[in-house]
Amino acid sequence: MARLRLGVLLGLVAFVTVTPFVIMVLVAFAPPGGKTLPGALDLTRATWRNFSDVLQSADITRWAMNSLIYSLVSVLLILLFASMAGYAFAKKRFPGREVLFWSFLATLMVPFQATLIPYYILVSELGGVDTYWGLIVPTLANSQAVFLMRQFIVQLPDELFEAAKIDGASEWRVFTTIVLPLIRPVLATLGVFVFLWHWNDFLWPLVIGQSEGMRTLTVGLATLEGENVTINQIMAGATITVVPCLLVFGLLQRYLTDSIATSGLKS
Repeated sequence: MARLRLGVLLGLVAFVTVTPFVIMVLVAFAPPGGKTLPGALDLTRATWRNFSDVLQSADITRWAMNSLIYSLVSVLLILLFASMAGYAFAKKRFPGREVLFWSFLATLMVPFQATLIPYYILVSELGGVDTYWGLIVPTLANSQAVFLMRQFIVQLPDELFEAAKIDGASEWRVFTTIVLPLIRPVLATLGVFVFLWHWNDFLWPLVIGQSEGMRTLTVGLATLEGENVTINQIMAGATITVVPCLLVFGLLQRYLTDSIATSGLKS
């Protein structure tokens, strides 16, 4: 009975979670002209025209490229910096380590909206408005990523690092040949999260990307609502934005499972 109740509960949560996406896809394939539910339930009239119309009426290809650059570059840099910082906080001994770590972690309590104006002023003074680096650089100091890396690396056996030091390995070699291979599961897990955060990010790209050529998909689709675009085309554009997220999750799902299985690694 306990398993049955759990199965029913999980089924209800899955239904509530999936239903909005199913409705989005149904409306995206509905005949043009603002058709929504219940008309969109007629699958015999499904068409690809909404997708072709939205691709022709908006520069979605450019917006998708901007989102891809923003997400992928941010993932690579955040994973590199977070893994290096996590290794330092987990295995290195230096004065003020705990104070520095918890001070850095305390920035999680500061909402991004409170730092938006200072960020914008700083980036604007440096000439970063409407540029890729102005879009990417302010998001790289990710305290949550550092925390996750530190918590995973601290569980790695100290004997590995001691043996490497005895063999004369440098710090960089220890990091690249011991730390990085062992934290691949958490790198993949964090990579999925960071990709989704940046791919779905709206506020910062809206503020920093002021020209149409620098819009991301989320910002570009939001601007379509103020133009003469039907709800079917907007849902078609939203469906396009979901596809990369599903691909990333599908490709890295095995590493997500591995990160859970190896989270209790001990010496």
